[in-house]
Amino acid sequence: MRWINTRPSRGAQLALTLLPFVLLALAYAFGSAARLAENANDKLLPSLAGFADAINRLAFVADQRTGEYLLWSDTGASLIRLLSGLGISTAVALLIGMLIGMLPYLRALLAPFITVISMVPPLALLPILFIVMGLGETSKIALIVIGVAPTMIRDLALKALELPREQIVKAETLGGSSWQIALRIVLPQILPRLITCLRLQLGPAWLFLIAAEAISSDSGLGYRIFLVRRYLSMDIIFPYVIWITLLAVVMNTMLDRLRIAVFPWSDLEKQA
Repeated sequence: MRWINTRPSRGAQLALTLLPFVLLALAYAFGSAARLAENANDKLLPSLAGFADAINRLAFVADQRTGEYLLWSDTGASLIRLLSGLGISTAVALLIGMLIGMLPYLRALLAPFITVISMVPPLALLPILFIVMGLGETSKIALIVIGVAPTMIRDLALKALELPREQIVKAETLGGSSWQIALRIVLPQILPRLITCLRLQLGPAWLFLIAAEAISSDSGLGYRIFLVRRYLSMDIIFPYVIWITLLAVVMNTMLDRLRIAVFPWSDLEKQA
């Protein structure tokens, strides 16, 4: 018997999935208990009760200054920026990626340029964006687009190039125009990849969003984390980080379910 051919049962797979999280939680609980036993006012590793109190204040108690529930107002502000940036990136990537993948002249014109742009560190452009576009929402959304769209364009262009040439030739033989080939052959086959590509860019998109909010913002999840860091408020920072991670996981799961529901054949290709 070879280890490479053994597969866990459903129960064993669930247990293995949960094990790292359980070990991490236990390690934190023991570490927090040890530090608090030495110093009851220690802020580095707050107790679970401290987390619960902080979450209650942020999520269910209105702020005395603004009257808002900070966790939900920060979440709303961040999600608007994130979804705006990802929406623009998706539309741009789909259009330009298809054109580069289908049209040789546009591929020669744009592919090298997109490749170079994708290599520029987006965070290095943040000061330029703030100077040119100001400190408002536009610069934050633009950072997400600049950081995410070029990679998505390259991925979709490669997917379009990978399509069997025989399909294009058959469509041309049947009298299909370039427009018809794009809509009926190329588009349906790259849409599943578009959703997968969007899933893979969720992490970088959150990174660019948090960085922009940390430098210049008056609301948002990243803004709150960097605001309370000066007070060493780990009881707020840890829950916010966990909340951001949970939002990203939910978005990733929803996109994958959408791909399977709309394009069930793409899941069969993945398994094959």
